[in-house]
Amino acid sequence: MERTGAVIGAASDRVRSLAYGVVCGSAKLAAVLLISSTAVHAEKITIAAFGDSLTAGYGLSQGDGFVPQLQAWLDAEGIDASVMNAGVSGDTTAGGLARIGWTLTPDVDAIIVALGGNDYLRGVDPAVSKANLDAILAEAQAAGVETLLVGLSVGGNYGQDYKQAFEGMYAELAAKYDIPLFADFAAGIRAEVGMADGMTRFLQSDGIHPNTEGVTLIVAAMGPAVADLVAAAR
Repeated sequence: MERTGAVIGAASDRVRSLAYGVVCGSAKLAAVLLISSTAVHAEKITIAAFGDSLTAGYGLSQGDGFVPQLQAWLDAEGIDASVMNAGVSGDTTAGGLARIGWTLTPDVDAIIVALGGNDYLRGVDPAVSKANLDAILAEAQAAGVETLLVGLSVGGNYGQDYKQAFEGMYAELAAKYDIPLFADFAAGIRAEVGMADGMTRFLQSDGIHPNTEGVTLIVAAMGPAVADLVAAAR
């Protein structure tokens, strides 16, 4: 009887030992998974704001331009992302194509492509602008970078055919690459004023570039689309 009891006791000890090992193993696995999950969620997403003077912050004090205001918006929303200023004043789609390879470094997780304004001001054939943007988006796709394409609403200076072709190229390219489109960079201002004539109070003296208040409206309107971009990149 004593021997039987000893055997049962030894068996019980082994069961307890195995159970303890399973619990400890499970706890360690859970800890590893938690740490891994935390590391993934803690990774900061880097966004390149790739454009011209509109993204570069032309004419504005440091902290008032598109990039710093967008960064502040993301921070306020608790979105862990860093916005890199890849805007060059005066740049055209051709200029953007020439430097896109330098911008798409391994550190860049997502890109906002906002080019075309200077093409319009110079009367560049929309077919040429479209081809340049097409090549830019192709490079971003090849690099595996999530992309948000930002279009422009333009005037009828060159006729309605030009206007339609210019504005339409953004939607066509977004569909081709299956990427999100924010159709009009100045949508936030237009939504505020309701009419183009009222935009001047949100523009600098040149009547082209947004002032600080104008940028605030632009960022507020575009922010949710950028938040979606960050989510896709993560």
